[in-house]
Amino acid sequence: MKEMMKLNETPGNQVTEFILMGITNSPELQGPLFVVFLLNYMTTAVGNLGLIILTSMDSHLKTPMYFFFRHLAFADLGYSTAIGPKMLVGSREEKNIISYNGCAMQLGFFVIFIACELFILSAMAYDRCVAICKPLHYMLIMSERVCWILVTISYLYSITISLLISIKLFKLSFCKSNVIRNFYCDGLPLLSIICSDTSEIELIIITFSIFELFSSLLIILVSYVLILVAILRMNTPKGRHKAFSTCGSHLTGVVVFYGTLLFMYLQPQSSHSFDTDKMASVFYTLVIPMLNPLIYSFRNKEVKSALRRLFKK
Repeated sequence: MKEMMKLNETPGNQVTEFILMGITNSPELQGPLFVVFLLNYMTTAVGNLGLIILTSMDSHLKTPMYFFFRHLAFADLGYSTAIGPKMLVGSREEKNIISYNGCAMQLGFFVIFIACELFILSAMAYDRCVAICKPLHYMLIMSERVCWILVTISYLYSITISLLISIKLFKLSFCKSNVIRNFYCDGLPLLSIICSDTSEIELIIITFSIFELFSSLLIILVSYVLILVAILRMNTPKGRHKAFSTCGSHLTGVVVFYGTLLFMYLQPQSSHSFDTDKMASVFYTLVIPMLNPLIYSFRNKEVKSALRRLFKK
């Protein structure tokens, strides 16, 4: 390991490239896992690109709900693409090497799209709240201008945070090792190999992680409390069923996504296991982006109708 570090350090004791550990060190599992994750990424790309194209082209899907679906699909495609192709290529190489700048870019794009996803999910909850609680004023409140303001703020905030974290983190000295104990450049494994003071960057990451998780989760919880109150006030079982059905997919996606993030990032530092974190990372970086098109849209009657119209042309 010492020789490896010497080969990959500059005279200023700073590494110029990193070695990603990958998902497994077992040679007999690498081939099957490559096939599994290749199919996973292809499904993710086709599903999310298909959703983006369909909701952009079909005039029946020009509503705020599908506007947010489109941007959720873009975020899913973004962070799965930041990680998936590199992981696939690296799994077929003897040493899964990523350059210093490549690592910084991967972390930066990952933070942008994962932060966007959090706030788009909360915007979707607000959209469902308005649709159920204020149906007569829905299109007035959720106008095209309001929708664009919500996603633009989300993108600008995410880019700002990503730049701040990436610049601060990669200004520090990685001299403990150049081996990242994960299959992509994530913050926690990078912090573990920094030999300079990490208190400032840890505070920045913890502060913004807590703010993003809990502010977006609070918006979702408040929205669903208001939705539940509105549903309980409905007189007909049919109206209640229709209201529940419009929220079921979003609730499923929220529970899966937030549950995984809370499990990974809110554990005490002493109880962190890199193997456990790695499995959680696989789930929310590779599996959830594949499932979201199914959870949110392809079970939807309007999307199915749009697909039939598209293929009839």
